[in-house]
Amino acid sequence: MLATWLILLASLVIVWVIASFPVYVAGKLVTAGRATFLEAMLATVVGPVVFGIVFAGATLFLLPLFGGSAAVWATFLAFLAWLAVYRSLFKTGWLGALGIAVLAVVVSLILYAILGFTFGTGFLQPAQGKLI
Repeated sequence: MLATWLILLASLVIVWVIASFPVYVAGKLVTAGRATFLEAMLATVVGPVVFGIVFAGATLFLLPLFGGSAAVWATFLAFLAWLAVYRSLFKTGWLGALGIAVLAVVVSLILYAILGFTFGTGFLQPAQGKLI
């Protein structure tokens, strides 16, 4: 039982490090090299937590006011909160935080495509004559 929990914990740490890499690369590019891997790791953990908290709170608050569109507004506010985390951790402005977020997605897609073509997995793998 303990071994299972240790394997789970080790796996989560490995995934966390891998997920932090695109944020680190984007942070380095946007901040002209000032970003550290520790900042990227913190942003990778704190950003989604803040997003979730703001999304849940904003949805509960906005639901009586906006009805069905409350989730759209809550998503926008939660994304702004995530950008505020990037802005704070990477010591940049709002545009820089947005740049880090966008570049992190682009770097992730590039890495995913490279790994997909290298190991034959992923969403960009050749179709091999089959229709999906």
